[in-house]
Amino acid sequence: MSEARYRSLFNSIDAGFCIIEMAFDAEGVARDYRFMEVNDAFARQTGLTDAVGKWMRQLAPDHEQHWFDLYGRVATTGEPIRFENAAQALDDRWYDVHAFRMGPAGARHVAVLFNDITDRRRSELQLIELNETLDRRVEEAVAEQARAEEALRQSQKMEAIGQLTGGIAHDFNNMLGVVIGGLDLLQRRLQRGDTDVGRYIDGAMEGAERAAALTQRLLAFSRQQPLAPAAIDSNRLIADMSEMLTRTLGETVTVETVLTEDLWKAKADPSQLENVILNLAVNARDAMPDGGRLLIETSNVEIDAQHAADAEIEAGQYVMLAVSDTGSGMTPEVMAKAFDPFFTTKPVGKGTGLGLSQVFGFVRQSGGQVRIYSEVGHGTTFKIYLPRFWGAEAPAPLRAAAQPRGGEAHEIILVVEDEQRVRHYSVEALRELGYGVIHASNGAEALEIIRRGEAIDLLFTDIVMPEMTGRQLADQAIALRPDLKVIYTTGYTRNAVVHGGVIDPGVNFLAKPFGIRQLGGLVRAVLDEDRSRP
Repeated sequence: MSEARYRSLFNSIDAGFCIIEMAFDAEGVARDYRFMEVNDAFARQTGLTDAVGKWMRQLAPDHEQHWFDLYGRVATTGEPIRFENAAQALDDRWYDVHAFRMGPAGARHVAVLFNDITDRRRSELQLIELNETLDRRVEEAVAEQARAEEALRQSQKMEAIGQLTGGIAHDFNNMLGVVIGGLDLLQRRLQRGDTDVGRYIDGAMEGAERAAALTQRLLAFSRQQPLAPAAIDSNRLIADMSEMLTRTLGETVTVETVLTEDLWKAKADPSQLENVILNLAVNARDAMPDGGRLLIETSNVEIDAQHAADAEIEAGQYVMLAVSDTGSGMTPEVMAKAFDPFFTTKPVGKGTGLGLSQVFGFVRQSGGQVRIYSEVGHGTTFKIYLPRFWGAEAPAPLRAAAQPRGGEAHEIILVVEDEQRVRHYSVEALRELGYGVIHASNGAEALEIIRRGEAIDLLFTDIVMPEMTGRQLADQAIALRPDLKVIYTTGYTRNAVVHGGVIDPGVNFLAKPFGIRQLGGLVRAVLDEDRSRP
C-alpha cells in the first residue's frame, strides 16, 4: 500500500488512533510516552494539537499515572487490553480504549484506538441519578403511604375504642343505675321500718349480675376469659341442648340437626361452647321474626396448609359445627362488622352487640376459627372450627353443685385476700353457709397461721397479691400440709393458674365476681372430693 493510501485510510476512521513510544525509569515503571503518529480524529477527540513527537506529560502535565501504567503493561507483556476510563487532564472526558503492542517482545511501541464516550457516560450518569432520584421518591411515597395507612389504622383503632368504651359505659351506667337506685330505695324503706323490700334487693342483684356477665363477655371478646378445655362430644352436647333450644326459640322456629357419625372429640370449654351455640341460635331466632328453620350440623374437617393460611389457623384436623337459619341474611357491610364489639343491627334495647364478638373471641382463644356465609333474603350460616382433641382425657374440672348442702362449723376455711371489702364479703358468706373461717390479708400472714397448726381443711386464696402470689402461697402451704385443698380466685385472667386463657389442669378456680351460691357450691364440691388438688 502506498504512503498516500495508508495516510488517507489512517485519517478516514472516526475513532481516534495513535502510536506511542513508552518511556520507563530504571525500576521499570512507565513514566511517560511520546506520540509517534496520530490521525485526524485524535485531535478532535482529545483536544491535543501538534502532538506528534511530543511527550504526554509535556502536553498534559496532570495526566493520571494509571494511564501510563496501563500502556506500560501492554508494552512489557504484549497482552492487549480494553477499558473505559476518564482523563481528568483532558477535561474529564471518558474514553473507550483498545491498546495493543506493535512489534516483537521488547518493543516499546503501543497502538491505541479510542472513542470519546463522554456524552454516553454523562447520559448513563444522568440516568443513574434519575433512577436514584426516582427510587428515593418511590421510597418517600411508600413511607408517606405507610404513614397514611398507620394514621388510618390509628383512626380506626380510636373509632373502635370509642365504640367499645361508649358501649361499655352505656351498659354499665344502666346496670349501675339499677344497682344504686335499688340500694338507695332499700335504704330509705329500711329507715322507715318497711320490711317489704325484696323487689329492691332482687333488682340490685339483677343489675350486678348483668354487669358481671358483661365483664365476662368482654373477656370472651378479648380472648382473656379463663377456659377449662376438655374433650367434647359435640353431638351429645347438641342433643342435650335440644330441649332448651326448642323452649328458647319458641314454637315458630323448627330446630333440625344433621350430626356426623364417628365425630371426633373437640378440644374446648364445654360450658362456653354451649353459650356459643345458644348465642347463635338466639341470633338466628331474631333474624326470623315470622318463624323459620334452624339447622345445626357437625362434621370432621381436615384443613391443609394452603387453606389454613387462608383461614388464619394452623393446619390440622378440626370438628366443624355449623348453625344455619332461613332468616333475613346479612349484607356484605354488616358481615364485615358482625364480630365487632357493640355492633348490632337490632333496635335499641334489643341487644348489646356483644354476642357475636363473644363467639369470635371464644373460638379464636380455643385455637379455632369462625366463618360467616350469608346472603340477603337467603339466611345465614356460621361455621365454627374447633381443634380435634388428641390424647388421654384429663379429669373434668370440679363444678359447683347447683344446690349444695351447707358447711359444718368444724370445716375450717382459711380466706386470704388483700382487698379488705372482698375479704370481708368472702368471710361473711362462708360463715353464712355454716363454715368455720379464719382470714388473712397476705401470704405471709396466712403461712404463719398454717405453721401454728390450725386445723384448716381448705385454703381459699386470691391469686394477685403483693409480695407473695396466691400460687406461691399455695405451694408453700401444701409443702407444710400435703392434704390441704385449695381454691383460687381472681378477677385478673393473666396469672399464675391461667396461662394463654386456659386454667391449669387440676386447679380449682372461681372467677370474680362471685355470689354466695357459686362460692358455696365450689367449696362443697372440693371438700367432698376424695382426691386432693394441687
